[in-house]
Amino acid sequence: MLSTPRAAETRRSSTASASLLEVQGLTLRFRKDRKSLQALTDIDFNLAPGEILGIVGESGSGKTQILLTMMGLLAENGSATGSIRLRGDEILNLPSDRLDRIRGSVMTMIFQDPMTSLNPFMRVGKQLTEVLVKHRGVGGAEATRQATVMLEHVRIPEAERRMAMYPHEFSGGMRQRAMIAMALLCKPALLLADEPTTALDVTVQAQILTLMRDLARQTGTSVILVTHDLGVVADLCDRVIVLYGGRIMEDGPIEDVFYTPKHPYTRGLLRSMPRLDEKTHGELPTIPGQPPMLSLLGGGCPFEARCELRQEHCRHEYPALVRSGLRRLACHEVAL
Repeated sequence: MLSTPRAAETRRSSTASASLLEVQGLTLRFRKDRKSLQALTDIDFNLAPGEILGIVGESGSGKTQILLTMMGLLAENGSATGSIRLRGDEILNLPSDRLDRIRGSVMTMIFQDPMTSLNPFMRVGKQLTEVLVKHRGVGGAEATRQATVMLEHVRIPEAERRMAMYPHEFSGGMRQRAMIAMALLCKPALLLADEPTTALDVTVQAQILTLMRDLARQTGTSVILVTHDLGVVADLCDRVIVLYGGRIMEDGPIEDVFYTPKHPYTRGLLRSMPRLDEKTHGELPTIPGQPPMLSLLGGGCPFEARCELRQEHCRHEYPALVRSGLRRLACHEVAL
């Protein structure tokens, strides 16, 4: 399948050391027009210190909602059940005042659009130093010094001069790097990244991915990366979760899932990616049909309508998420 440069390295796994993060039975519902729509169902995974986990799937699969639930940023009509334990402490549905002590210090998030995440009326340097003042109690001069050093660390040229600039004076790639700098200033244990390289050119994308990988290695920060781009996941992540219809279809170490994909949905995603080592004739293969509407999902496998292996029982019975070693799979017709 896709090449995985990290495959030759020693892989970390959630079983290799004590978990930093434990998510169990996470289920998310939204109230809409007097109805309840289930966006996530029984999401389970662990994350080890220093591990990089990718979450992939088509739009609407629930990827971003996992991150927003962890950050306590759900829409008002959303409600989550289950358990999210960070360093052994339950954080799901914590009051805002208690979450504020965690957000920005222990757990931070890089949002998809840095232009809407940065305050356009405040200088970049001021936004960076406020993080240190609020969460670490660092004084003004020292906060300015640390923020400038972090901008240099994320490879923003002339960092001292750019501290006095506004976000609109930064390029898209520089704004994204500034967001990464802000997220990492307090040396968080967990970094959540929602499509951090969307709309960036290939060169800048490669630089940001290299930066995130280096920071994980150097600081021990764990990363959860949400993306549509399987190539990004192959290059950066240790493990991957394949999400569809708000459920986990397959997960495991990158080299296992990408070289020997089991679930029909995973195979379809990988087939639809262009590859440099293969000549294509005509159009790339696609997965027929469209992702399911949450309001129409029944009790069967959410991928059933688009699956080439579907049987009658797939429509009515959801397959159990079966584990074998470090891999998990939810499919009636394929075994690990």
